[in-house]
Amino acid sequence: MAELRGGNLGPYELKGRVAVVTGGSNGIGAATARRLADAGATVVVGYNEGAGRAAALTADLPGSGHLALRLPMADSAALQAAAAEVTAKLGRCDVLVNSAGTTRAVPHADLDALDDDLIDRVLTINVRGPIATIRAFLPLLKASGDAVIVNISSLAAVTGTGSSIIYGASKAAIDTIGLSLARVLGSSGIRVVSISPSAVLTDFVPGRSRETVEKAALASPLRTLTEADDVALAVMSVVTHLRLTTGVAILVDGGKHL
Repeated sequence: MAELRGGNLGPYELKGRVAVVTGGSNGIGAATARRLADAGATVVVGYNEGAGRAAALTADLPGSGHLALRLPMADSAALQAAAAEVTAKLGRCDVLVNSAGTTRAVPHADLDALDDDLIDRVLTINVRGPIATIRAFLPLLKASGDAVIVNISSLAAVTGTGSSIIYGASKAAIDTIGLSLARVLGSSGIRVVSISPSAVLTDFVPGRSRETVEKAALASPLRTLTEADDVALAVMSVVTHLRLTTGVAILVDGGKHL
């Protein structure tokens, strides 16, 4: 008979723990890095092209030992090398937040504009990249014995809306991957949860205006604009308090799905 883990786990203390955030130099990733550091974690701010932003953010975070590290989603070998560097410099990884992603606005009826290059790029960055990142950091996550993987997904995975058809499909894929991984990694003390916001006031979607985001917010029951920090707070709730939550997607959408 399998051995039961202890119940009544209580809040998850971040002091002495290491959190890795992909796409951490901007937007949701940066807001999450700040919240994690504020709670006492040592944070690895992952970036692809935003080296300057990552370095500035890392220097500004409270606490010490933070690290800006290139984590390119399209390069699995580089992700393995980055995990090796975290092992060498910090010795552990207790929280992994997959926030890196890409998209391009394409009207859903315009299949000609949904070209193969965009499909390949979105699936590589948004699906293969998080899998490769989890694979690279899995030994450290398992060694933690009490780890959390948070995948930044999207309401588009549920509604089939969003910036493009392939973007919504990529987020639906990451939700299914999270469901499967939660099942197989639970015995190693690893939880896997998706956080799924609606339109967030960031520059993530090229060309999307503040007016567009505000219009979407007005269409939701709560009529509240979603900021990057709202998503970061949801990540923190999963990490620190929802200790028996795994294998689910949590919507942060002001009720837009209604």
